[in-house]
Formats: sequence, structure tokens, C-alpha cells
Amino acid sequence: MTDLRLEREFPVSPEKLFDWVSSPGKLLKWWGSEGMLLSAYNLDLSRTGPWFSVLKNDEGQQYKMSGHVTHVDPPKSVGFTWGWHDPEDNRGAESHVTFTVVATATGSRLLIDHRDLGDDEISTNHERGWSSALRKLSAHLN
Repeated sequence: MTDLRLEREFPVSPEKLFDWVSSPGKLLKWWGSEGMLLSAYNLDLSRTGPWFSVLKNDEGQQYKMSGHVTHVDPPKSVGFTWGWHDPEDNRGAESHVTFTVVATATGSRLLIDHRDLGDDEISTNHERGWSSALRKLSAHLN
């Protein structure tokens, strides 16, 4: 299994960053890669329980993912499972994501650990997706 770890610094308090990565109103502003629109969702990482989102690209292709929020420890971390759905809405292999927020001298750092991704190609695709989403988050916080 392949794991992915990304880190980004933000000039905001850990509490504010945690709010942006867990509460639905803010999460919806940056979730998904650039150029993708959320067409359906139940996306609340501020509480344990199920979540899902459907992203749609310019050509009308839809990509559904879902999982279960496994832990919420404000303002430190939130963890959730992740699985892509196929066109028939069958959920595929499950991976695990943890957002960890750490205080820094100038604000806070977000660590994204995405584990059990399967192989290097899947990891590379997720790295592109998370990096794109983090650019959107950065635009809101910098």
C-alpha cells in the first residue's frame, strides 16, 4: 500500500484552520480539484458519521467519493475513510485520511496523511487532487 503526506502553512490560528478543514460551510469552498464543481454532497467533517461528495467536471463527468468520519479532535485533527464509487455507484477500495493542524510561529500547518492508497499511480492522482484543493484553500486563507 502507498501512503501520501502533504504539508501546507497558513497565516491563521489553528482554530481558524481547523474550522476551514472541518465545517461544511467553509469546506465546500475548497473541496475538490480546481475546475471541479460539487454537484451533490453531505460533507461535514465536524462530527463523526457518514459523508459523501460528487464532483463534476466541465465535460459533465461525475466522480463520487464517500466514507465515514472516524474521529474529530478540534482544533487538532479529523480523520475519515475514503472510497471512490464506480459508474454503477459501487464503492471501491477504502483508504484513510487524517487532517492534522499544528500551531507554528506564524500561524498553523495542515498535514494531510492519506494512507492505504493501493499503488503509486493512485497516490500520484491523489497528490494532484489534494494539491489542487490546497491551492483553493490557500486562496481563502492567504
